[in-house]
Amino acid sequence: MNDMKDIIQKLDLAEETAGRLNWLGDFGKDSEGGVSRLLYTKEWVEGQHALKDWMENEGLEARFDEIGNLYGTLKGKNANETVLTGSHVDTVTNGGRYDGAYGIIAGIIALKYLKKHFGQPVRNIEVVSMAEEEGSRFPYSFWGSKNIVGLAKREDVETITDFDGVPFVEAMKNAGFDFKEESKGPRKDLTAFVEVHVEQGSVLETEKTAIGVVNNIVGQRRYTVEITGEANHAGTTPMGYRKDAMFAASHMIHEIISMARNIGDPLVTTVGKIEAYPNIVNVVPGKTIFTIDVRHTEKEAIVSFTEQMTARMQEISKEHGVEMDIDLWMDENPVPMDQKVVELIEKQCKENGLNYKVMHSGAGHDSQIFAPVVPTAMLFVPSLKGISHNPAEYTEPADLAEGVKALIGALYELGYKE
Repeated sequence: MNDMKDIIQKLDLAEETAGRLNWLGDFGKDSEGGVSRLLYTKEWVEGQHALKDWMENEGLEARFDEIGNLYGTLKGKNANETVLTGSHVDTVTNGGRYDGAYGIIAGIIALKYLKKHFGQPVRNIEVVSMAEEEGSRFPYSFWGSKNIVGLAKREDVETITDFDGVPFVEAMKNAGFDFKEESKGPRKDLTAFVEVHVEQGSVLETEKTAIGVVNNIVGQRRYTVEITGEANHAGTTPMGYRKDAMFAASHMIHEIISMARNIGDPLVTTVGKIEAYPNIVNVVPGKTIFTIDVRHTEKEAIVSFTEQMTARMQEISKEHGVEMDIDLWMDENPVPMDQKVVELIEKQCKENGLNYKVMHSGAGHDSQIFAPVVPTAMLFVPSLKGISHNPAEYTEPADLAEGVKALIGALYELGYKE
């Protein structure tokens, strides 16, 4: 048997990986210098079929499922067990070339070298190019992964349309796909899922670390807060008589961010959107609406912080004589990765001399859909300045290559060991 460490250290994957990412990025290349490859568009269809051709050229068995997830399989001796890797092929509007796409490219290249150096695995190893994750064209996300694990519901998408009024079902059928038969249910053959992804943050770059082994995806709570005061004349209303909704909101925002800073990592809190009404220079604002995004790796910490936050906001609203309405419209629990798979990936990184750290993901990924039903873990590679969902998204080719090497080690351990 070939020595894994010797093989991995000799692999020169940087040019191949970066080149394939640029190749895939041309499917959906837009006039603003980014990539717009939205679910079931012409660009999406062409990209998926190009990936299918490449999979077949590498000796993989390629197929689409009913809704458009694309699979390339390296057949194992045990056809009833499958180790899955991959990510999503869709992008945001005017996005980058790395988000999602890297996990697919890395998976195909990893299978190519596993096949070359180790032959047939014990169990199937499969790379998936998932149809959709972003929710950029239709108001629905994780369509690809939710179909694989049996969470997608026909009724959730039957009546939705895109920004041009095109119905979801029409777009799907025009792309050559249709709903999965509900009687089929989720896949039962999956023994593990490993997703490789760009970090979309700056931790690895800042710490000069090539690989992040993800052990947890953060939970999130999102709120919309509406503060109602009284609009009035900016010149004739004394300061003491005002019910200034903007002043009350700014006081709340300052308190929310200060509380989060005092608690520190891994808690993060963001006020990302704010609107004032009537939004006129010489009128005291009568209404202000803002959003809050709270994330942490532990549910109890999210609950504790948001309860304190809400109590303080209620105190502030009374101090300012305004009314407050707070709407909790997202409440997602943290999703831990499988400890055994995480430890297995750590072991491979150590044995193969890869520079890594264990970390959590501050963003959501397909892995959070798989993790409750399939042993799951993630690998991150650095993102330049943490930029993502942007044409400036970039990862150094050398770091891309290290991620593929880590994936090869993980898939070998999961797919070739008895």
